[in-house]
Amino acid sequence: MSFARGAIPTPRHILAGATPYKITVPARPANFLWPWTELSMWNNDSVGDCVTAEEAFAKSCKTPSGGVFIADAEVKQWATAHGVLNGANLQDVLQAMQSDGFQQSGDYFDDGGYTSIDYSQADLLQAAISEGPVKIGIAADQLQKTVEAFGSGNGWFATGYTADANEDHCVSLCGYGTIAWLAQQLNVTVPDGVDGTQPGYALFTWSSVGIIDAASLAAIIGEAWVRNPTTVVVPLNAPTPAPTPPAPVDPLAALIAQVQQYGEQAVADVTAWWHQYIGTV
Repeated sequence: MSFARGAIPTPRHILAGATPYKITVPARPANFLWPWTELSMWNNDSVGDCVTAEEAFAKSCKTPSGGVFIADAEVKQWATAHGVLNGANLQDVLQAMQSDGFQQSGDYFDDGGYTSIDYSQADLLQAAISEGPVKIGIAADQLQKTVEAFGSGNGWFATGYTADANEDHCVSLCGYGTIAWLAQQLNVTVPDGVDGTQPGYALFTWSSVGIIDAASLAAIIGEAWVRNPTTVVVPLNAPTPAPTPPAPVDPLAALIAQVQQYGEQAVADVTAWWHQYIGTV
């Protein structure tokens, strides 16, 4: 199996100026996982479209209006058309997806608005995930070794990572909770030496979802964004609403409005002239 990347760090001045995420959900579960429809590489085994592939994964998650599998061909076409097939920063793709998303089955699948998350705050990160999959940029050297060693399928464990700030890959966080709870959802067993009571996150990359412990995520993450809503469905051929006809105009009233500034006599003269030469009101 081949693994490509393709994320370019979002410029610091854009991150600094981004709207910060604020918790809007009144309460959230202690453990949470977004289910998905289907997984794919979405071409990220051969081209550096990880930022776009993450968008396809987010659409596959069964959020409100989501749960739609976007075909690999559409992902490649979209990335090619937007100049992000082999490299993109996360914010550029989020921006483009708001007004020109994937096209499939007679609909556009766009993104909602997006905000930047202070990922150092676990409560913020977890609240954001409970609203929709969170798009993150990471340094992927250690993660790739984990996925390669595991082989195909879901349920790998990413633990013991060391600090790496070389952001070069985009992935998605689709769940959080204790490692043991997440392992149960993925139908895998917590490996020996891993404390299942510790917090972790469900992470999508390269056609798989695995578990990363909180400390390892903190060691490799460089930015985090949440869309709200994750998916906006817009019909490709939405009918154009009929124009509202203009309100009828009373021509005498319009004429009177023009001469009122000249006094009551001018209004009386215009009214008399109208009745004599034009007709009655």
